[in-house]
Amino acid sequence: MSKQKIVETSVDAGEKRKIILLFSGLMVTMLLASLNQTVLSSALPTMVGELNGVEHMAWAITAFILASTIMMPVYGKLGDLLGRKPMLLFAISIFLVGSVIGALAPDMGTLIVARVIQGLGGGGLMILSQATIADVVPARERGKYMGIMGGVFAFSSVAGPLIGGGLTEGPGWRWTFWMNVPLALLAIVATVFLLHIPKVVHTTRPKIDYLGMMLIAVATTALVLVGTWGGSQYSWNSPEIIGLAIIAVVTGVLFVFVESRATEPVMPLMLFKNRNFNLTTLAGLLTGIAMFGAIGYMPTYMQMATGYSATQAGLLMIPMMACMLVTSVIIGRRVSNTGRYKVAPIVGSAILGVALALLATIHADSPIYLICVYLGIMGIGLGASMQILTLVAQNSFPLKFVGTATAGQNYFRQVGATLGSAVVGAMFASRLKSLIADKLPTGSGAGDGNSFTPHIVNSLPEPFKSLIIESYNEALIPMFLWMVPLAVLAAIVLCFVKEVPLATKINREAPVALAPEMAEFEADVIENDLQDSKSLHDAGTQDELETAASRSRQ
Repeated sequence: MSKQKIVETSVDAGEKRKIILLFSGLMVTMLLASLNQTVLSSALPTMVGELNGVEHMAWAITAFILASTIMMPVYGKLGDLLGRKPMLLFAISIFLVGSVIGALAPDMGTLIVARVIQGLGGGGLMILSQATIADVVPARERGKYMGIMGGVFAFSSVAGPLIGGGLTEGPGWRWTFWMNVPLALLAIVATVFLLHIPKVVHTTRPKIDYLGMMLIAVATTALVLVGTWGGSQYSWNSPEIIGLAIIAVVTGVLFVFVESRATEPVMPLMLFKNRNFNLTTLAGLLTGIAMFGAIGYMPTYMQMATGYSATQAGLLMIPMMACMLVTSVIIGRRVSNTGRYKVAPIVGSAILGVALALLATIHADSPIYLICVYLGIMGIGLGASMQILTLVAQNSFPLKFVGTATAGQNYFRQVGATLGSAVVGAMFASRLKSLIADKLPTGSGAGDGNSFTPHIVNSLPEPFKSLIIESYNEALIPMFLWMVPLAVLAAIVLCFVKEVPLATKINREAPVALAPEMAEFEADVIENDLQDSKSLHDAGTQDELETAASRSRQ
């Protein structure tokens, strides 16, 4: 670790225009990463057909998610050590290379390699964009920016499949990769000319935690593969899944051991001594499981139950996206104006629970507008909580740990979302197959659950069509009710968050040597400073708060 002398600087009016331009560039950067998690979903059937790789279809999505998840903590730590700007340029460049390889891919193997390379850059695009805002915008002003960033994820969750489908039906699926080239070049230009942050200067050469990076990569890979393959490609009690689970546990334990002794750990254990970081990380993980477990399968349900096309089913998700975007922006501005942030994610988690409970009441003959209303309520809940959790985690640490804290929280949220989505998918498929086998009479000629497509279901005669739609409803909809406790638990957990005053200035830090054994002491000092600031905030004026905070740092 390194001790750093803190110099407070505020954002003057002349810098605000530059910040807005920089933020626009960062939005493009985040859009690159978030779109590429979803843009191939509607292009996959055509893509794998042309490349003759149907058996490897899932890896076109899994490869990107896996690589980006592994790289999140790595980019977070290296950004703190080496500076955000060079790491952001590196991440964009790697992503650009992967996009070009994907656009030119002659076979499925090359395409999967391209997606891995994209993911190696994509993990940095998401983390470094959020951390870079912390470098130029004080926490008190950061709420409105984080709110807009939340809107980017909401937009991409719906726009990705629509753009992918439109490009596939138009110029061809390769343009889902070519479209990244101008966006990446624009992001590079914005980073080079608009991102001006004092360089990180070290009295000694920083020690990179290569062993920690390797262990977290192996543990994450094993864990994600357990969630991706378990219950689908392999049964949960198969040797492959059990072996992967053992690898995940063993490497996870070794990772904790190595991090406790590393000079500059990729994920410092001191993060987990901070109350707000632990609570917001747990809440984010629970919210991610509920969010991806629900919205990941709603388009499929709507296609099967209503007969809508894939594009139309994607459009029906717009109410959720729009409500999430608007709520995220409004809450972000409110946090910046008032400095209060604790209530919003608690209420948002509660609203998410209500939305899941409402979705659990859907029947096969429920009007489609009612489903859209329920999805809109879910969007309100997610918009009020997701990005505020990241802001709270960032505000819990000084600037030199912001990248690491941001990466740590996003890492656990991503792993939780992947596992949650995989488990829900496996349970959905198992229940569906069992229900169809029970409902359809033997020798009916209607086929089995593995062969059904929306077109086939809609062309079946009654009563087979109704029986299959009912099976889809009974297989998926009750699971929404099972996810309500996750949202309720997230709301309860967030009630214990300490509302530390948001910083009104940016702390520029100059490194000074500090022995590794002082890291724990430094974490305790930070926590005590924050608690003292909270007490002063409740008792006195803003001037008293700033004076006392300055005194405590000295």
